[in-house]
Amino acid sequence: MNVFVRSAGFLTSVQDLGRAGYRQSGISVGGALDSHAMRVANALAGNEDSAAGLEATLGSLRLRFDDQRVVAWCGGAFAVRLGDENLPPGHAGLIAKDEELVMAAPKAGARAWLAISGGIDLPPVLGSRSTDLRGDFGGHEGRALRDGDALPLGEPSVLPARVAKMFGDRRIAEWTAPSAWVTTAARDRFLRIVQGPDWTRFTPEAQTSLVGAPFTVTLDSDRMGARLDGPSLPRQDPSDLLSEAVGPGTLQVPPNGKPILLLGDCQTIGGYPKIAHVITVDLPIAAQLWPGGLVRFYDVSLAVAQQLLREREEDFTRFRIGLSLQAS
Repeated sequence: MNVFVRSAGFLTSVQDLGRAGYRQSGISVGGALDSHAMRVANALAGNEDSAAGLEATLGSLRLRFDDQRVVAWCGGAFAVRLGDENLPPGHAGLIAKDEELVMAAPKAGARAWLAISGGIDLPPVLGSRSTDLRGDFGGHEGRALRDGDALPLGEPSVLPARVAKMFGDRRIAEWTAPSAWVTTAARDRFLRIVQGPDWTRFTPEAQTSLVGAPFTVTLDSDRMGARLDGPSLPRQDPSDLLSEAVGPGTLQVPPNGKPILLLGDCQTIGGYPKIAHVITVDLPIAAQLWPGGLVRFYDVSLAVAQQLLREREEDFTRFRIGLSLQAS
């Protein structure tokens, strides 16, 4: 069975949780820029966390299904319709054979993640079905989707009889996920950071500016990273650095003093000093950054960052258990 792409929108690609274990070969982790949103949507659709779904940028996506499926999405302030009904974020919906799902451009935020029961069943490349848009591999022919593409779907793990029990006489499920997980777009974006290994290379004025001033996302931004414009962050130690490992969330500062926030498709090593790192639980907010938007940073300890991540994972485990009880 397939899902047919009637309109691919601005930039839509097949993504899952990314490629682990290949950074030493120069291959980025990639995957959904908000991996937590992808996990939540997959849970709602009855999939394993690692199932492949779609990442849509700026919407205008239209899909047709050739059999009945459960769908769910999370992300920015998009408008999504199943036939003539609205599908809110964080709710599972039942879409019928030959029916269309339409995702319109968002009022806030930039990206959404759509899960389909059974997942998108493309051949894995290096252990992942994610599309590496810079490397031209993975996903569907290593590229963004185009109008007319057909994507094979796996066998749903939720059987039709159980689906009927979960939805009753409705096609949009009442149960949902926490709002902070499913709608990550905000007008004023605050990202929590921990100090990076090169924090002390920067002047006290630069450190104060990073956590006190707003920064604007520039046009030179994509899935690899967001260049930010704002106060310059000068170094007090201008000596050269050896290239070191970087990852999603790293805040690098090139010689012009304007920081770059690395995202999911970032390179594996970099030579610019690393002033800070956005904590893992705030990467969903970073994934919604778009040119012209404002972002502010504030400093937390590593212990706080670790505790927030532990709490989210514990909450997600309980969420998974709750969904399994709903379907039992």
